[in-house]
Amino acid sequence: MFELSLHAIEQAKARGIPEKTIFEVLENPDKIELEANGQMIYQKIIASPEGKNYLIRVFVNSDKTPNLVKTVYRTSKLTKYE
Repeated sequence: MFELSLHAIEQAKARGIPEKTIFEVLENPDKIELEANGQMIYQKIIASPEGKNYLIRVFVNSDKTPNLVKTVYRTSKLTKYE
């Protein structure tokens, strides 16, 4: 179970990332990284309508119940986060 923070909602809108895409990443990630501070980063490669691949990274505070999505962003630098 995940909840979006106000900051995550604002950032998703500003970056053109639909909420549906955020939940797709959370439900079926390509990779999950666990940070030392307990933060989890869910990531998935998504194809844009133009056919370009982007990596969507979703930052989650797993200490909260439900897990709180802190922020989200999209990058074209796929190899940087392998």
